[in-house]
Amino acid sequence: MAAVVALIGSVGLATPANAATALPVVDMEAVLKAAQIDPRRADSAVTPGSGDSVRLVERALAAKGLLAPTYVDGHFGTRTIDAYAAYQRSLGYTGLDASGLPGPTSLRLLGETTYTVTRAVSAGSRVTYRGGLMNTRTKAMLVEAERLLGRSLTVTQGSYNPGGVPGSAGTHDGGGALDLSVSGMTAATRTTVARVLRQVGFAAWVRTPAQGFDYHIHAIAVNDPDQSPGAQHQAGDYHLGLNGLADRGPDDGPAVSPKRTWEEYQRSL
Repeated sequence: MAAVVALIGSVGLATPANAATALPVVDMEAVLKAAQIDPRRADSAVTPGSGDSVRLVERALAAKGLLAPTYVDGHFGTRTIDAYAAYQRSLGYTGLDASGLPGPTSLRLLGETTYTVTRAVSAGSRVTYRGGLMNTRTKAMLVEAERLLGRSLTVTQGSYNPGGVPGSAGTHDGGGALDLSVSGMTAATRTTVARVLRQVGFAAWVRTPAQGFDYHIHAIAVNDPDQSPGAQHQAGDYHLGLNGLADRGPDDGPAVSPKRTWEEYQRSL
């Protein structure tokens, strides 16, 4: 037996003493949530459940000289957004692909020697559904909301629509953004639709003439990695109890608890 142990050591087979140390893990879902919420905070608080993962990302950015060490604090605020956008540009990304919101490829490349990525989130490919362009993640969310509601919904403005409809403020430039018709719906039904959309992972509001809109439901798929900056801000404001409008007033939509992403909703079933 002693000879066998000696042989194992001599050829470098894995033993507790020489086994490779596992890299720490970054939870992409948590990082995405923080990257939406933290820049909209009035303070430098850390989004619950995200701090450890965000710090690993920030350390990797600091190691590349893109983020000052003082901002390696677990808060994915505007400085971290700017640093991550600079990293995306260094990879050759432009436009919405360099918004500072981590995508699965850039996040893995940033940490290829320092961390591994779990719970990766992909927007998927682009498809047309219910009259609007969107990605397959958003479509899956909408299909599930329709199932729960027992009715079909009509898209009046989809995603990936640069410029969009006047008044959209760029929220539809990227992925995860939908405007839905409320034609024929009572006020109670409009509220029910918005509530169910929230249950499956959308930040959703009934927009009204009093707010300067024709009646419709505006929905942003929380944690969609293709979001435009405007959509990112609305998703963050939703989590902070705000209305997603420029006045940043109190949330006037139906209450749901807890507020979930699509992936969190799926795990809750």
